[in-house]
Amino acid sequence: MTSKPNEAAIDEIIACCSGDMLGALKALLLVNEHLEAELQQFYAAATFDRPFGRGSNALH
Repeated sequence: MTSKPNEAAIDEIIACCSGDMLGALKALLLVNEHLEAELQQFYAAATFDRPFGRGSNALH
């Protein structure tokens, strides 16, 4: 179920790492960790902006 754009992106990432697949995997893991941390910040900000939380019956 691999699409051509994904294959091209994978090839590009490996090329950016001079053909080093282990280096490419490490780079992708670091990027993924960064994106997960950023997503957690967004979730925290969204929760902070909602004092009554999800499903609240409070009037807005």
